[in-house]
Order: sequence, then structure tokens, then C-alpha cells
Amino acid sequence: MADIKQLRQAEHDLRAKGRAINDMLKAEGRDPTPEEDEKLDAILAQIGEAAEAVKAEEARMDRARAFTVTTAPGEGNVSVTGGRPRLEDDPKRGFVHFGEFLTAVKRAARAGGDVDERLRLGAAPTTYGNEAVGADGGFLVPVDYSQRLYDLSLEQDALLPLTDNDPVSGNGMSFPAAETTPWGTNGVRAYWEAEASQATQTKPVLDRKELRLRKLFALVPVTEELLADSAAIGGYVERKAAESIRWKTNEAIVNGTGAGQPLGITASSATVSQAKETSQTAATINATNIAKMYARCIGPNMGTWLINPDAYNQLIVMTIGDQPIWTAPTQGMASAPGGLLLGRPVLFADSCATLGTVNDIIFGNFAGYKTITKAGGIQTATSMHLWFDYDVSAFRMTFRVDGMPWLSAAISPAKGSVTRSHFVTLATRA
Repeated sequence: MADIKQLRQAEHDLRAKGRAINDMLKAEGRDPTPEEDEKLDAILAQIGEAAEAVKAEEARMDRARAFTVTTAPGEGNVSVTGGRPRLEDDPKRGFVHFGEFLTAVKRAARAGGDVDERLRLGAAPTTYGNEAVGADGGFLVPVDYSQRLYDLSLEQDALLPLTDNDPVSGNGMSFPAAETTPWGTNGVRAYWEAEASQATQTKPVLDRKELRLRKLFALVPVTEELLADSAAIGGYVERKAAESIRWKTNEAIVNGTGAGQPLGITASSATVSQAKETSQTAATINATNIAKMYARCIGPNMGTWLINPDAYNQLIVMTIGDQPIWTAPTQGMASAPGGLLLGRPVLFADSCATLGTVNDIIFGNFAGYKTITKAGGIQTATSMHLWFDYDVSAFRMTFRVDGMPWLSAAISPAKGSVTRSHFVTLATRA
């Protein structure tokens, strides 16, 4: 039977093999061939088997671990077998607060620094070799702190909670997608049948879509003075990391290119653009624009308005006849900080374009945007060398996510020629 070091090395080698293929594809700027795709899938399966073997061996070692309790002289020793360190069951890994954990990571990162035993329980290999930190590059954030960082990144104006999200344990997810309509010419369809006639057969038309986790990281500089106060550093890093992750995730969902990051709403061929009104004044948004955008959204009763703050003053005075179409929320500002437009919440989004240009206002049903996130939350690593001359250390929080709109193209209605989509933008008003 292979020992734990051999099993871990085998898993490490498999990951390196997969990374080499991905690095090659990235360098050549292309998607994998069917053969390479099959090879990557095989490697992923082997990694899963290797990880299970490591987990099983670690469990066996825990069961075999023996503790000796020394009694009074002359009474001999009592050997107790079985059990496991109770610290492993603590979601905080024995740390009092997040700042104490970060301080321990910082000490371990120094050349020849002591590694706190509580960190060893959360050591995890990364994509590069580094003897200074963790197993070969990083220490996992304890579960409680990881979840708190994740929760903070989803507060306020975060778009990720609005999407159709699935946490995944692997590196990606493949899922079937059907873009046929009940009135279309293919896919599952219903027919009126004459008496005693043979039923018309139909079948679903399915496509396979795939998401692969993209790595997003927040780099947080921390002074030595702040590091000296472990309680203060915890709140500072949590706040700054959450702000960065939230902003970059929002930006990707709205404007992502799909290359090394999620495919955003504005880059998707499924998004429709509502034309401006004839003789409409430049850099304006009017009630007719809003009504037409609403009508072109699939599931508008689930929609959310995203708007550049520069355009907000035009919404709050907007009316149809003598009736306002913007209203202040009746249940507080938490779910709709910008109020309600045609009954749907308005969110300020600096990812939207400047007033008067396409994408300054977007109406979207985010159930039509698919995302995946890495189960287990966020990982941290540290460097004391990046800003050495400023006496500043850097903490890096890594978060993995990918996403894309469910539809690959806008949908034509059963009657009429105006296309519809989960996401509608307003064309430039120059």
C-alpha cells in the first residue's frame, strides 16, 4: 500500500499534468480539441480518485493514531487507540478571530519562520511550488472565516446572488441547455390530432454548455503597524477583500469577455438593444425607453434594473401621463437601494456605461444567467516581498467563479418581429 506521501505526490503530479495542458492551450490562444478535452476529463477523474485515496489514507491514519496517558508511578501506562484531534472539528481551527489567523500566516511566510500547528490542519497545495507557505503555496482559510468573507462579498449591490448559481467541488460543470420555444419548428411540440390518426412524434433538441472555474483574487496590502494589532487586521482584510471580489465579480457579470473570465451580459449575443426614440435628446432616458425595455425582457416580473449613478436623476422624475413610474421602496432600501422602476428594483452599478451610451441602463432577469462557484469558499496566501521597501505585506484572497447567459441568441416571439431576451440594454442616444 502506498504511503500518504506517495499518494499526495501522485495527486500533485496529476494536477501538474492537467495544468500543463491548460497552460499550452492558453499560450496558443485556442480551445481544446476533442482529444485534448477527453484527456483533460480523464485527468480530472484520476485527480478525483487520487484525492479520495489521500482522504481514505488520512482517515486510516487517524483511526490508527494512539495516545498514551501516563498515570501515577507504579500504575503503568494506559494506551488509548482511535480518535482524532478535536481541533479538526473546529470551523475556526482554534483561532480566536480572523486577525489571529492572518498573523499566524504572516509569521509562517517569513524565511525560517515558525508554522503554527493550527495552520497545518488547513494546508493545501496550490498551483506553484513555495516552501515558505503551506503545503506548497497556501493555507486554507478556516471554514468560519471563509464563509464570512464570502458572505461579505455578496452584500449590498452584489449581482452573484441574483444569478442561477451552483457551487461545484471540481473545476467545472457541463449542463444540458434547450433553447427551443413552444412555437418553434423543432424540439418538443404539441399537436392537435384527428381521431384515429397517428400521433406526431417530437424530441427535445439539447445542447451542451460548459463552465470552467476562473480564478479571481483580491490583493490586500497591510502595514507592519496594522499587523501588530491582530484584531484590527481581521476586519480590515475582510472588508477590503470583500469589496474587491464583489466589484470584480459584478464587472465580469456585466462586461466580462469570456476569455479567462465569465462571459458578461454586454458581450453576449443573446442580449438585445432597444433603439432610442425618434428625435430623442442626447444623453437622456425617457419613459418610453423604459416601457419598451420592460416589454422585451423574458420574465420581467423577476427583473432588476442596473443603472449608472449618473443617470439616476432622470429616473426619479419619470412619469407616464401624471403617474410616476419610479417609486421609493415601501420595505426599506435593502433590496432596492435605488427604489423601484415599474415595480422592479433599481441597483446602482458602476459597471454600467456612462449616461447616453449603450449599457448605461440594463434591465435583466438574472435567472437567465448561469454561474458556478468553487465549493469551500476562499483561499489565502501572503507575501512579505512584494512591497518590502514600504514595510508592507500583501495578503491574497482567491475566489473561483465562472458564468454565462443561458441563451446564446435572442428569441423571436410567436407573433411579431421584436426579439426578446433575459437582458435588454438601451442603444446610444447621441
